[in-house]
Amino acid sequence: MKTEDIKKALRQKRKEEKLTANDFLSTGSTLLNLACTGYPERGFAKGRYYFIVGDSISGKTWLSLTCLAEAAINNNFKNHRFIYDNGEDGALMDIERFFGKGVADRMEAPGQEYSFTIEEFYYNVDDAIKKGKPFIYILDSMDSLSSEPEAKKFDEHKKAHRSDKDKETKGSMGDGKAKVNSSMLRRVIGRPLKESGSILIIINQTRDNINALPFQSKKTCSGGHALHFYTCIEMLSSVVGRIEKTFKGKKRQLGVYSKVKVKKNRINGRERTVIIPIYNSMKSDSGFHGGIDDVGSCVDYLLDEKYWTKGDIIKAKGLGIKGSRKKIIRLIEHQSLEKDLHELVGDVWNDIEDQYTIKRKKRYE
Repeated sequence: MKTEDIKKALRQKRKEEKLTANDFLSTGSTLLNLACTGYPERGFAKGRYYFIVGDSISGKTWLSLTCLAEAAINNNFKNHRFIYDNGEDGALMDIERFFGKGVADRMEAPGQEYSFTIEEFYYNVDDAIKKGKPFIYILDSMDSLSSEPEAKKFDEHKKAHRSDKDKETKGSMGDGKAKVNSSMLRRVIGRPLKESGSILIIINQTRDNINALPFQSKKTCSGGHALHFYTCIEMLSSVVGRIEKTFKGKKRQLGVYSKVKVKKNRINGRERTVIIPIYNSMKSDSGFHGGIDDVGSCVDYLLDEKYWTKGDIIKAKGLGIKGSRKKIIRLIEHQSLEKDLHELVGDVWNDIEDQYTIKRKKRYE
């Protein structure tokens, strides 16, 4: 092919295909799906990169692994690889117990081992793309990665420290990840990720922004601006309370309430905040498990928004059941009313959105 033909082909704009319901993966939380897309069953779209930043024990890993559990029961993702790059080596929970056998059977490392440097991470993502099979790739986490310049500088400092000669070395011990992210992230997102129909999720830990000005956020994270700039959706998670139950006169912790703020949203442009209960232990007929309490959070949302009236007996309008909060949740699960509940919460959510949206004449037709 001639050079001019190549240039012409590159200049041609590709037709942007409209996303459908089949292109979306649920986050496992109806409220978080609504915060992301305005739809109760749609969370993450294929072909995009997502950034989850949060405080310690605020549910970042739970949220990301729940996406795999949702993919395992979604036929639109039956051919996707489940790549979990656990560089942090911090998620030691029983995968099958909490997220199901489907996830346990399909989960794999990116290669022979987890990424150690940020360069290895991008090489692993590139390998996954070139393999030609769609994937969901979770990096847990960006903070755990070193870099080649950091390793080289460490060796120089170590050698200088143990030498009888001058112990001074040039340069700092900065990890250089911001520079690597800036140059490499754009190589794997966009067309490569989109054409493969894959999803990339990067987890990062918050840090205190000690030098923050009054109008700036008190929290920050490592890795540079590229992580924020290129993401389709950025989520910030924090713990706002403990889920407790009193037994034998003592409060026992069952989990946490995680506040998740959708800070950046390329899907509908909206910034929304939801509260998600995450249990570290629940029990069913098949044994102990845990994770996001989607039904409980939906029931609480309808009560908080006064669609259902609080009281000893709750009349669950729209579902045709009544009882205490505990009984309502039990009836929804035993009668398999989850889908009806999701649709009801979606209707209430979008009705509220419509009520406080400014009504103006459309400027462009």
